[in-house]
Amino acid sequence: MKRQVGWLAGQLVATLALASALVFVVLRVLPGDSAVVALGVNATPQALAQWRAQHGTDRPLIAQYGSWMGGLLRGDFGTSFVTGRALTPLILDRVQVTLIIVGLGMLLALVVAVPLGTLAAVTHRSAWGTVIAGASQVGVAIPNFLVGVLLVSLVAVHLGWLPAGGWTPPATNPADFWRHVILPSVALGTVQAAIITRYVRSAVLEVMREDFLRTARAAGRTRAGALVRHGLRNAGVPVVTVVGVQLAAMLIGAVVVERVFVVPGLGSLLVDAVQQRDLQAVQSIVVVLVALVVVINFVVDLLYTVLDPRLRVVAR
Repeated sequence: MKRQVGWLAGQLVATLALASALVFVVLRVLPGDSAVVALGVNATPQALAQWRAQHGTDRPLIAQYGSWMGGLLRGDFGTSFVTGRALTPLILDRVQVTLIIVGLGMLLALVVAVPLGTLAAVTHRSAWGTVIAGASQVGVAIPNFLVGVLLVSLVAVHLGWLPAGGWTPPATNPADFWRHVILPSVALGTVQAAIITRYVRSAVLEVMREDFLRTARAAGRTRAGALVRHGLRNAGVPVVTVVGVQLAAMLIGAVVVERVFVVPGLGSLLVDAVQQRDLQAVQSIVVVLVALVVVINFVVDLLYTVLDPRLRVVAR
């Protein structure tokens, strides 16, 4: 198990190194000059040259990449090309906001999807199973932003139960924090709940057809007892895969929900940086998002080995 973790950790480090290099190169080949964006089209050649020298964009690309990576390894994301502010505290503050709403959204999705998906599988030949399967199919077709707009219109504007947008840090006012975090989390989690429900249903249905479950029934266990004792763990492997993929998708797609609810998350920061052509901010934010996705995949791979020891391989 330790060698397996070491092998996966090595893959994690290699993937992050490759991803950072690709992000840096891709952003550097895009058209546009950060100096012109920062100083304006009327800036003199001397001012542009001074700005490039100050920010190091006149150096060879390999030197720029090395300097940027050295800063990342020290936890320094650099300085914004547009505002001149340090990016590290800004990114760390924004990523906490995004992780909170994404984490709560996924928690809500799992709390709803796992029991509903299991119930839909067990009762797939009854009216309940048909209703759950149909409702989940409808939920998959609804985009997150539409759910957000509907929640704002109904819960915030029409009923006045919760605020339509904004953000309060949990340390500042816990009660107000929960009032602001509920709607964006529900908007993110609703669609994911529908998607995961369908996968849980399919996974449990597949397990229910396996011989070992019939053997457990023949040994005297009830259908529910056999499913809980032997089936759910085997059904967990494909479900964990889907949860990992959807969690990564939620991180990327959170930008839309953050815009709808005016939440100052990492996605909103990325959109602002792109609009301002702040190259340093964009590449640092993208690397943080890529790192989060890679870490999620790493955790999913670890969970595979916990759920099914047969999947453990020895690194060679």
